[in-house]
Amino acid sequence: MKNKPILVVLAAGMGSRYGGLKQMDKIGASGEALLDYSVFDALRSGFGKVVFVIRHDIEDDFRGIVLARMGGAVPYELVFQEMDSLIPAGIAAEAKKAKRTKPWGTAHAVLCTEQAVDAPFAVINADDFYGREAYAELGKFLSDDESGEGALVPYRLENTLSPRGSVTRGVCGIKDGRLNSVEELLNIKKEGKVIFNTEKDGSRWELAADTPVSMNFWGFPTSIFSALHVYFDHFLEKQGLETQSECYIPKAVDSFIKSGALSFRALEADSEWFGVTYAEDRAAAVRRVSELTASGVYPASLW
Repeated sequence: MKNKPILVVLAAGMGSRYGGLKQMDKIGASGEALLDYSVFDALRSGFGKVVFVIRHDIEDDFRGIVLARMGGAVPYELVFQEMDSLIPAGIAAEAKKAKRTKPWGTAHAVLCTEQAVDAPFAVINADDFYGREAYAELGKFLSDDESGEGALVPYRLENTLSPRGSVTRGVCGIKDGRLNSVEELLNIKKEGKVIFNTEKDGSRWELAADTPVSMNFWGFPTSIFSALHVYFDHFLEKQGLETQSECYIPKAVDSFIKSGALSFRALEADSEWFGVTYAEDRAAAVRRVSELTASGVYPASLW
């Protein structure tokens, strides 16, 4: 019997722009964080287990706040992502000398889950709300697909911006339901009615409001781990001594598409996104969750 798909929740980041552990911030009326709604939506969409990626230094808080709130309602496993997780000893030693403290990004986080994942799996950010329709669509794909392909649920760019400041998004090239490219843009901001991306050299260009973007809502077959190991090894060879370098999932996926290592479908789901990139975003998230609860999409208390 085929195992149920697994939900991987990336919750190891501190959220420097937000100013704290936003993964645990109370959004729902009963103290739920955004990740509670993700887990709730995933479980009712056929997912069988949740793998939380965290750091050792937040484990006690995570267990005492998040897992205690969920009680026994969620089958889960904890995986730890640290600066030296899966990193060759020589590179780890040099990174410590250079005062690096943070892990190596979202692709690194996924690699850390390999021993805990034995079925097709979804990957999400802990501080994003993706909507139940998106989980239903991706859950069905991961449960039914026999092609060994990956998948992405993209979102409309204008619906993923923050009025508080710039954001990073993976801009997607999509044709005939297939993902052809993902370009990680690091400084996207709306000015008036126009959306721009600004490069480090100051150059910038306009982006259409309906541009499809990745919000890190991915579906992967377990075969991705072998390709991701190779990609991450190459990343460390080139950037392993850079103290702020990070290995991003969208860049890895773009590489796999271009090399033919893995193909990806772009799934259509009429689903909304919102998140808490900045502390000021919290009020809007609280208000929207309250509206969804009042309309019956979610119970007053999830667990």
